[in-house]
Parts: sequence; structure tokens; C-alpha cells
Amino acid sequence: MIERVYFVYIMSNRKGGVIYVGVTSDLATCVLQHRAGDTGGFTKRYNCRRLVWFEGFDDVRDAIDREKRLKRWLRAWKVDLIEARNPDWKDLWPALMGQERFPWETEADFLAPGDPGTLTWMRRD
Repeated sequence: MIERVYFVYIMSNRKGGVIYVGVTSDLATCVLQHRAGDTGGFTKRYNCRRLVWFEGFDDVRDAIDREKRLKRWLRAWKVDLIEARNPDWKDLWPALMGQERFPWETEADFLAPGDPGTLTWMRRD
């Protein structure tokens, strides 16, 4: 059986810039589409190509509920959420691809780039 992970994520155009909240079952593909400008609407118009925060869920209903709640949050609360784990609003794409560590990881937590275990939490077997 394939276990799915659903993600709520935040994209931005720069530190302190525009904030977009979304939900997906395929974070890597979704972020790649945003980065390439393949998505229409808000993220394309405001050049939101930087993944600055994400959270995983086992149940799609929980992910959708979290996305809806975050969209109702004040901007300052979203900024606090981002900066709690990513204070510099660093683009998390390279870490997502296993090329570097996430800002909240220690060196000991980080798997070496190219290690087949790096993206196991995103694989669909």
C-alpha cells in the first residue's frame, strides 16, 4: 500500500515579501511548478518561487484544514510561523532536493547529498 504524505506549504518572492499558502500531495512537483512559473494566478503574478515553509500530514483532511486556517491568519502570525524555523526566509528547494540541509537541521541530522535516503519521505513506491 502506498502511504501518502500531504503538505501545507508557504511560497514567497523574498524575505518579508508576498506570502502564498497552498496544499499538495506532491511537494517537489508543486514547488517545481511554482519555480518554473507554470502555475497561474497569484504565485505567477507576484513571482512566488521561494519555498519558505512546509508541514506534512498523513491525512488530507488535516492538511486542508491547516491550509484553510493559515489562510485566515494575520500576516504577522504567518511571518512568525516562517521565521520560527526559517528566520532568513531561505529557499528550501535545495534542501528539499537533498543538496543542503534545512535551516532547522543540525549537521548531524543532515544526510549527505546524493544519499538515497535523503528523499525517502517523499518517495512513492
